[in-house]
Amino acid sequence: MTFFYPRESLKAFPPSFAPEYKSSVKRSPSKPLILAPHTLTELTGPVYGQDMAQPGDADLTKQHKGEPLGERIIVHGRVLDEDGRPVPHTLVEIWQANAAGRYIHVVDRHPAPLDPNFTGAGRAITDAEGRYKFVSVKPGAYPWGNHANAWRPAHIHFSLFGHSFLSRLITQMYFPGDPLLPFDPIFHSVSDEAARQRMVSSFDLDATVPNWALGYRFDIVLRGRRQTPMET
Repeated sequence: MTFFYPRESLKAFPPSFAPEYKSSVKRSPSKPLILAPHTLTELTGPVYGQDMAQPGDADLTKQHKGEPLGERIIVHGRVLDEDGRPVPHTLVEIWQANAAGRYIHVVDRHPAPLDPNFTGAGRAITDAEGRYKFVSVKPGAYPWGNHANAWRPAHIHFSLFGHSFLSRLITQMYFPGDPLLPFDPIFHSVSDEAARQRMVSSFDLDATVPNWALGYRFDIVLRGRRQTPMET
């Protein structure tokens, strides 16, 4: 079977080798890829832990005894296919830094405080209309050592699982008006300007809860000309 891929749509994907993003120099393949045959396990295997997602997993502000510090946010949207049809029953997972720009991870040495009431991870299952919603705090920017005075813009990592182990997609959501976006090599590794903007959420006043949390909308398109850029 022969597959044809439209070249224009490939601009939505960041290349494996992006010299300005220094980690990609070591991680990008230097030899032609070897196509491994797919067995029944890869094609039909169960989704990673989808049955374990609980309703409370989507509220990152209620996973501990106290409330986390920072600006509360509500992030919601829909998972759609190339024709705008909803993709229901999809496992959506997120992970992020806390409001000070610190991850709970052994290799994170950023001298910013950890928050004992914030782990920074959540999961949800899309409903029949492809909708998901998370409650969290806005992540802070953090230095990452890629180049002189390098800071990552505020962002949330998204992971989506389809119906098998091979159908996992990962992307990042950014916030509108972030002054660090023009200087971020990861954001700009997507060469197409229109595709880059599909990784930026939009402020949503209708989703904002008065006196409590600001709302942001982030729709994720899985295929086609309007596809959300995914990490390769």
